[in-house]
Amino acid sequence: MYSNSPIQSEKKTMKQNHTGLAKTYCLKETPLLTRQSQQESNARSYPRRIPLVLAKAQGIYVQDTKGQVYIDCLAGAGTLALGHNHPVTISAIQNALHAQLPLHTLDITTPIKDAFVQELMDCFPKAFSKNARIQFCGPSGADAVEAAIKLVRTATGKHSLLAFHGAYHGMTLGTLSVSGDLGSKSELGALVAGTQFLPYPNAFRCPFGLSGEASINASLSYIRNCLEDPYSGITHPAGMILETVQGEGGVLPAPSTWLQGIRELTKKHAIPLILDEIQCGIGRTGDMFAFEQSGILPDVITLSKAIGGGLPLSVVVYKDELDAWKPGAHAGTFRGNQLAMAAGTETLKFIKQNNLTENAQQMGQRFFKHLLELQSEFHWIGDVRGRGLMLGMEIIDVDNVPSHSTLGEQPLCDAHRASRFQRACLERGLIIELGGREGATARLLPPLIVTESEVNHILDIMFEAARAISQN
Repeated sequence: MYSNSPIQSEKKTMKQNHTGLAKTYCLKETPLLTRQSQQESNARSYPRRIPLVLAKAQGIYVQDTKGQVYIDCLAGAGTLALGHNHPVTISAIQNALHAQLPLHTLDITTPIKDAFVQELMDCFPKAFSKNARIQFCGPSGADAVEAAIKLVRTATGKHSLLAFHGAYHGMTLGTLSVSGDLGSKSELGALVAGTQFLPYPNAFRCPFGLSGEASINASLSYIRNCLEDPYSGITHPAGMILETVQGEGGVLPAPSTWLQGIRELTKKHAIPLILDEIQCGIGRTGDMFAFEQSGILPDVITLSKAIGGGLPLSVVVYKDELDAWKPGAHAGTFRGNQLAMAAGTETLKFIKQNNLTENAQQMGQRFFKHLLELQSEFHWIGDVRGRGLMLGMEIIDVDNVPSHSTLGEQPLCDAHRASRFQRACLERGLIIELGGREGATARLLPPLIVTESEVNHILDIMFEAARAISQN
């Protein structure tokens, strides 16, 4: 369809130039990296682990200023559903610019905005979208979560919230208050009060020391008791927020039976259920939305990342019965980003028209099969998990694995080996990310357009990187 476009020709050239298995890449400090470390804040993160100066990008490939090409399996932390500079998103942006439409309109409507809303609503199950409202937020996913919290507090008149161990919902004070990572908030003092944390299903590190259905049932039983025991100490909440698949928490998919149990409990107790699909939504898990596999319908959904076609955009979509807030109750100057809406509309259309959810399923299954083979060869890979093209491998300390089954006793994370593995992949031309407990989970978030041959090449690099660090 785009075989003659300059962009596709560039992709072909970059693919030919990618020689990840042929040599070790040079990752020496450059003047730009030196200047970045001198001038940017100490809070910068990715450049510490991925010290590159990027100059070009196309599809799943990026090229640095030295001409070295890398496969990008970070893809803007899942933002780039169609990869870098996809022809449909570039065309949508160019058309919007040539039409001389306003670039920012606050929340004043435009034909571009209306087209985006209709396209997005068409992505949801009809039972949800037929009675849904949408609020455009500031351009980050964190602002969508902030809006969702304000929405349910306003609608219910209550203030406390239920959240989950391992959760990641953003880096503002409000979103950190419902996130699990202590490292990001331990120095901040008082956060937004009233959050009660509950156990998220984690088969590899079950807090109850159980596995399989027993682990799921224990989690649901504990949460049920918290809600129904008059001596639990937990006040009736304004809402419950969770990620259908935890991303930064280590790529943990919530089992369908657990989600169904959660939905049953929240309905029984009239607790609005907020699903954070900012990373796991828009085709990433093999369905348009990760919650669809379980058959449940939430009350509120937060979205960002992929919905803007690579440009900043975020929304909260919710049942109209919750629409109790007053005009101006949530606002933001850049909630009218017209270029992001134009690119997002065409991205959503392309995903549906080209059945990229099915491609995510198929390529994800291929990844999963071979990651299990990687685990069988290297015992420091403690767990392989994920759904679709949202995958992770938790790396453990093989010298400190419990010799017998003891309640709550679990293998230690090996953050050092995980970092070495990430570096070995980068040195061979593959960008991956780390996450989870102690940053010991190697994560894969390739674009939804990834092909079988590209998956095979990525896996070849991962096997070679694993062998390299095992020999040292």
